[in-house]
Amino acid sequence: MTVTVSRPGSTDEVRRVEPSAIAAIWTREITLFSRYWRSTSFSALVEPLVYLLAFGFGFGSLIAVIGDIPYIQFLGTGIVASAVLFTSVFAGMYTTYIRRIFQKTYDSLLAAPIDVHEIVLGEASWIATKAGIYGCAPLLAAMLFGLPPSWGMLLVPFIGILTGLGFALFGILASASVPSIDSFNYITSAVVTPLFLVSGTFFPLDQAPGWAQTLAYLNPLYHCVELVRDAVFVQLSWVDVVHVGVLVFFAGLMGWLAVRTMRSRLIG
Repeated sequence: MTVTVSRPGSTDEVRRVEPSAIAAIWTREITLFSRYWRSTSFSALVEPLVYLLAFGFGFGSLIAVIGDIPYIQFLGTGIVASAVLFTSVFAGMYTTYIRRIFQKTYDSLLAAPIDVHEIVLGEASWIATKAGIYGCAPLLAAMLFGLPPSWGMLLVPFIGILTGLGFALFGILASASVPSIDSFNYITSAVVTPLFLVSGTFFPLDQAPGWAQTLAYLNPLYHCVELVRDAVFVQLSWVDVVHVGVLVFFAGLMGWLAVRTMRSRLIG
């Protein structure tokens, strides 16, 4: 059955995703962000820089180069993915959980002509956009330590947005699945931390054990790291199409699961 709405002078079929609904969610997010952007930006920008400085000068004193890439540059390009991960997944988990359980924000949105899938897409796309922007901070810091600029760096925000979209949707899925906010500790320790460590951020994985390499190939963050490095060092090839495909598949799968789970929580 086709669902329709009546408008003056015409009868239009309802779109699966209404742009006006996404725009309304973004307008609300921008209004809120204008009030707390300093604290959010500080943590999102400073934390990856701490990793870059600590590991760059720590391991960098022991490891001069990896392949033909100075270690500080190898690390700086990898930290981009870590910044995207932490910015997106924790916002997806904690922010949406608080809004659903404590603030009842989504109940208010559902009272308007906004559906669950539009809430999920609106929240995730906003989080992903921030993640793509914040993910550029380690790259800028690495440039201060000698990373030469290249045209491929222009692709990094888009890689960050695509990766951030998948992990934001994963966070939303987690927030709709856990029985309490304390349960996020299990997800952080058992899922997020291993993804962070086995992604090729701090060391190359070609010499790692077979199981670690297999885990890395299944890790979306690994594909983000590879894409960023190939873009920054202008070494793009057909393999990067596979990396993009994995990230698109991950975002699509997480989006489908997140909408289904969130719908069962909000509507039943």
